[in-house]
Amino acid sequence: QVQLVESGGGLVQAGGSLRLSCAASGRTFSNYHMGWFRQAPGKEREFVAAIAWNGGSYDANFVKARFTISRDNAKNTVYLQMNSLKPEDTAVYYCAATVRLGYPRLEEEYDYWGQGTQVTVSS
Repeated sequence: QVQLVESGGGLVQAGGSLRLSCAASGRTFSNYHMGWFRQAPGKEREFVAAIAWNGGSYDANFVKARFTISRDNAKNTVYLQMNSLKPEDTAVYYCAATVRLGYPRLEEEYDYWGQGTQVTVSS
Protein backbone atom coordinates (compact mmCIF):
# COMPACT_ATOMS: atom_id res chain seq x y z
CA GLN A 1 0.00 0.00 0.00
CA VAL A 2 0.99 3.59 -0.67
CA GLN A 3 -0.56 6.53 1.15
CA LEU A 4 -0.62 9.87 -0.63
CA VAL A 5 -1.33 13.26 0.92
CA GLU A 6 -1.61 16.40 -1.20
CA SER A 7 -1.07 19.93 0.02
CA GLY A 8 -0.48 23.41 -1.35
CA GLY A 9 -3.85 24.19 -2.85
CA GLY A 10 -5.63 27.47 -2.26
CA LEU A 11 -7.10 30.60 -3.77
CA VAL A 12 -5.01 32.56 -6.26
CA GLN A 13 -5.69 35.30 -8.79
CA ALA A 14 -5.43 34.64 -12.50
CA GLY A 15 -1.82 34.83 -13.62
CA GLY A 16 -0.57 33.69 -10.23
CA SER A 17 1.29 30.56 -9.18
CA LEU A 18 0.91 27.67 -6.79
CA ARG A 19 3.06 24.67 -5.97
CA LEU A 20 1.28 21.48 -5.03
CA SER A 21 3.02 18.78 -3.05
CA CYS A 22 2.20 15.12 -2.64
CA ALA A 23 3.87 13.24 0.19
CA ALA A 24 3.98 9.46 -0.12
CA SER A 25 4.41 6.85 2.57
CA GLY A 26 4.38 3.09 2.59
CA ARG A 27 6.20 1.24 -0.15
CA THR A 28 9.41 2.44 -1.80
CA PHE A 29 8.50 5.75 -3.41
CA SER A 30 11.14 5.57 -6.10
CA ASN A 31 9.49 2.44 -7.54
CA TYR A 32 6.37 4.38 -8.44
CA HIS A 33 5.34 6.39 -11.44
CA MET A 34 3.56 9.46 -10.08
CA GLY A 35 0.79 11.47 -11.67
CA TRP A 36 -1.38 14.52 -11.13
CA PHE A 37 -5.02 14.62 -12.17
CA ARG A 38 -7.71 17.24 -11.67
CA GLN A 39 -11.47 17.37 -11.52
CA ALA A 40 -13.44 20.53 -12.09
CA PRO A 41 -17.06 20.87 -10.91
CA GLY A 42 -19.39 18.95 -13.19
CA LYS A 43 -16.55 17.47 -15.22
CA GLU A 44 -14.72 14.19 -15.31
CA ARG A 45 -11.32 13.80 -13.75
CA GLU A 46 -8.56 14.47 -16.26
CA PHE A 47 -4.85 13.81 -16.55
CA VAL A 48 -2.50 16.74 -15.91
CA ALA A 49 1.07 15.44 -15.77
CA ALA A 50 3.16 12.47 -14.70
CA ILE A 51 6.75 11.60 -13.88
CA ALA A 52 8.60 8.32 -13.94
CA TRP A 53 10.95 6.99 -11.31
CA ASN A 54 13.93 8.35 -13.28
CA GLY A 55 12.51 11.85 -13.69
CA GLY A 56 11.16 11.49 -17.21
CA SER A 57 7.93 13.48 -17.44
CA TYR A 58 5.04 14.25 -19.78
CA ASP A 59 1.86 16.28 -19.51
CA ALA A 60 -1.50 17.08 -21.02
CA ASN A 61 -1.82 19.35 -24.04
CA PHE A 62 -3.57 22.06 -22.06
CA VAL A 63 -0.57 22.50 -19.76
CA LYS A 64 1.41 24.29 -22.50
CA ALA A 65 4.56 24.67 -20.39
CA ARG A 66 2.65 26.42 -17.58
CA PHE A 67 2.96 23.48 -15.19
CA THR A 68 6.07 21.54 -14.20
CA ILE A 69 6.07 18.19 -12.44
CA SER A 70 9.07 17.10 -10.41
CA ARG A 71 9.95 14.63 -7.70
CA ASP A 72 12.35 14.28 -4.82
CA ASN A 73 12.83 10.59 -4.11
CA ALA A 74 14.80 11.35 -0.96
CA LYS A 75 11.77 13.18 0.44
CA ASN A 76 9.16 10.81 -1.00
CA THR A 77 7.45 13.80 -2.55
CA VAL A 78 6.18 14.82 -5.97
CA TYR A 79 5.46 18.43 -6.88
CA LEU A 80 3.37 20.29 -9.40
CA GLN A 81 4.50 23.86 -9.99
CA MET A 82 1.68 25.77 -11.65
CA ASN A 83 2.32 29.16 -13.23
CA SER A 84 0.17 31.54 -15.25
CA LEU A 85 -2.94 30.08 -13.69
CA LYS A 86 -6.29 30.62 -15.35
CA PRO A 87 -9.83 30.45 -13.94
CA GLU A 88 -10.34 27.27 -15.97
CA ASP A 89 -7.59 25.62 -13.90
CA THR A 90 -9.97 25.69 -10.93
CA ALA A 91 -10.40 22.09 -9.78
CA VAL A 92 -9.57 19.56 -7.13
CA TYR A 93 -6.09 18.27 -7.88
CA TYR A 94 -5.25 14.65 -7.10
CA CYS A 95 -1.97 12.86 -6.79
CA ALA A 96 -1.80 9.23 -7.94
CA ALA A 97 0.74 6.42 -8.05
CA THR A 98 1.25 3.38 -10.24
CA VAL A 99 3.87 0.74 -10.92
CA ARG A 100 2.92 0.54 -14.61
CA LEU A 101 5.60 1.18 -17.19
CA GLY A 102 5.22 3.41 -20.19
CA TYR A 103 3.24 6.64 -20.14
CA PRO A 104 0.08 6.02 -18.14
CA ARG A 105 -2.52 8.78 -18.55
CA LEU A 106 -5.78 7.07 -17.64
CA GLU A 107 -7.33 6.94 -14.18
CA GLU A 108 -7.62 3.17 -14.32
CA GLU A 109 -3.89 2.86 -14.85
CA TYR A 110 -3.19 4.31 -11.39
CA ASP A 111 -3.49 2.21 -8.27
CA TYR A 112 -3.27 4.67 -5.39
CA TRP A 113 -4.84 8.10 -4.92
CA GLY A 114 -4.68 10.98 -2.51
CA GLN A 115 -7.70 12.80 -1.15
CA GLY A 116 -7.18 15.87 -3.33
CA THR A 117 -6.45 19.53 -2.76
CA GLN A 118 -8.64 22.40 -3.96
CA VAL A 119 -7.21 24.98 -6.35
CA THR A 120 -9.35 28.03 -7.06
CA VAL A 121 -8.28 30.67 -9.56
CA SER A 122 -10.20 33.93 -9.48
CA SER A 123 -10.53 36.20 -12.50
